[in-house]
Amino acid sequence: MMMKRNVLSWCAALVFGLHLAALPLSSEASDNALEKIGSSGVLKVAVPQDFPPFGSVGPDMKPLGYDIDMAALIAQELGVKLELVPVTSTNRIPYLTTGKVDLVISSLGKNPERQKVIDFTEAYAPFYNGVFGPEGEAVSKPDDLTGKTVAVTRGSIEDLELTKIAPESAVIHRFEDNSSTISAYLSGQVAFVATGNVVAASINEQKPNKMLESKFLIKNSPCYIGINKEQPALMTKLNEIIASAKNSGALESISQKWLHTKLPQDL
Repeated sequence: MMMKRNVLSWCAALVFGLHLAALPLSSEASDNALEKIGSSGVLKVAVPQDFPPFGSVGPDMKPLGYDIDMAALIAQELGVKLELVPVTSTNRIPYLTTGKVDLVISSLGKNPERQKVIDFTEAYAPFYNGVFGPEGEAVSKPDDLTGKTVAVTRGSIEDLELTKIAPESAVIHRFEDNSSTISAYLSGQVAFVATGNVVAASINEQKPNKMLESKFLIKNSPCYIGINKEQPALMTKLNEIIASAKNSGALESISQKWLHTKLPQDL
């Protein structure tokens, strides 16, 4: 009889324990990411390794790029050691949600599907399609393209969006691939080119005779830092760091270094 009672008590305790394990953690218990980073003294950040200028591997086999510099800035502000974790576009969010990294800084855009799984800080990097041209040309809006020639890749996002907003007198030359589009600008066939800021940065890295200066945005999709859900303390701290970096000019320096362009005013 005593053995039966012990077994029943043990089973009841097991069921109760399993019930507790299944309950969601309180907000107080789950809000520990910032504290854990401080306690460990290490910030683990998922970064790209094959997407220059945001992240790639240099000749010395060390990671470099916009996102790497941003990760270093945050680690410095938090007063912890930085541990970079190379990821791909497909595994970067799973690495975050499974605890392999603390943050995702990997040219990550925000959309409703991703927002169901993770949270996003304020934007830290520009990622957009726009119109580019030589320095000194006074073009800052679509109407300024009146009577001017623009190269664009046929069927691209920038082609579709520019077609909607360009004045009728703008002469849009459409090419079949990005290389032909850029070549048309560099060779002087057209005065301006519509492309992505990453493409423009890659071209400017080669120091061409006609540098590509950003004139105006066509479609904006900036990059955000991804963090796990229900981490208000970490969110607040990261947004403070981003805001401070904008105000101090640190973020502007990173943009100039890797994208060769100023940060958009509305970033």
